[in-house]
Amino acid sequence: MGSFSLIHWVIFAVLVLLLFGGKRFSNMMGDVANGLKSFKKGMSDEDEVKPEQRPEQQRQIPPQQPIDITPRTPDPVTPPPPVSSTTDDTAR
Repeated sequence: MGSFSLIHWVIFAVLVLLLFGGKRFSNMMGDVANGLKSFKKGMSDEDEVKPEQRPEQQRQIPPQQPIDITPRTPDPVTPPPPVSSTTDDTAR
């Protein structure tokens, strides 16, 4: 009940071909194939790069300074000035 039969898939394929057209569909599949070819070529080119051609690996990283983790005494906190509440009794 929940799965598609062969007839459903054939009807779906015919609708897709009618919607996109035979030429447009073949062009899209050709574009996908070209994309896969260029991806594979790029991956194989990356493997062929010699170590002396990779400048990021030749850079010397300067040594980092050690982090000071000694505990420090907190600065004395000055209390905020007192808030004076003035009410205007003459307004009543």
